[in-house]
Amino acid sequence: MISNQILQSTIDGLKVISRIDLSVMDLEGNVLAATYPEADEHHASVLSFVDSPADSQVVQGYQFFKIFDDSQLEYILVAKGSSDDVYMVGKMAAFQVQTLLVAYKERFDKDNFIKNLLLDNLLLVDIYNRAKKLHIDTEARRVVFLLETDHEKDNSSLESVRTILGSKNGDFITAVDEKSIIVVKEVNEQEDYADMEHIARQILEALEPDKREHAHVAYGTIVEEIKEVSRSYKEARMALDVGKIFFSERDIIAYSSLGIGRLIYQLPIPLCKMFIREIFDGKSPDDFDEETLTTINKFFENSLNVSETSRQLYIHRNTLVYRLDKLQKSTGLDLRVFEDAITFKIALMVVKYMKYMENLEY
Repeated sequence: MISNQILQSTIDGLKVISRIDLSVMDLEGNVLAATYPEADEHHASVLSFVDSPADSQVVQGYQFFKIFDDSQLEYILVAKGSSDDVYMVGKMAAFQVQTLLVAYKERFDKDNFIKNLLLDNLLLVDIYNRAKKLHIDTEARRVVFLLETDHEKDNSSLESVRTILGSKNGDFITAVDEKSIIVVKEVNEQEDYADMEHIARQILEALEPDKREHAHVAYGTIVEEIKEVSRSYKEARMALDVGKIFFSERDIIAYSSLGIGRLIYQLPIPLCKMFIREIFDGKSPDDFDEETLTTINKFFENSLNVSETSRQLYIHRNTLVYRLDKLQKSTGLDLRVFEDAITFKIALMVVKYMKYMENLEY
């Protein structure tokens, strides 16, 4: 459960303090970490010690100690030397590794609980019972952030985010699939969505520059109870997907900013196709030329203001009016009329959504 790197770091630190060489072996006699080169010579002695009833013993100038996890033997620690001082350091080292085992086991249990909580794999009564056993506050304010990179099994990014945000006890950083990193962040009463935007930016900046370019962060709404955390996660997941369709230029997207895109995303494709047929009479916005599409988008950007749109397009006002009249003849929609403009805008978004879903299928 504990990585070999952590074991090595632990016994290296103990050697610096005590000046006594140490090694940690698995139950098959393999060296997991050591401060001296001849540790692999203990293979036979470790196997013999594992089968013995003793918890510690001296063998050929080395002291052997058993390390348990809930009465289950996990590791053998070896200290070089047979004096009382070596015995004391060996016992302290064994206790340190055993404490690490407990801490990592608790972290694993919490990580497993959070994953099941996010995926709605727990009954309501189990949520509160398990949270109590794991000493997790059930009434803290929380929000879920979802980081997606284009690198599969991106453990380095996971550790980078943990380094930046993992110092607070109430925060949980985990992953439920190959490309996504999930941050369940505990927030205080004073923090609002402006603070959430800042945290999202911190998450992005925790990544290495080459991974940051294609990464996206989405986050859900702030929830008040632990049972609602899965809702914030689903919102973050939806925000990530909807953001790719309608806000591809953004690297951070909040569920609360999705607007009408959130509704369109939940429409069935057959209904979308029927709507487009009714609006465009069998045509598609894809059939419009680049000039027309540019004019439409700029007109929407400027809140249907003819003068400002013509100025930004560097064309005469009458030229813009001519283009809008031409569009009205082909579609029956006058973009200068608010209701028609809304219909057209929704139709463009629906087409964008359908194209995204079609590409997703392939």
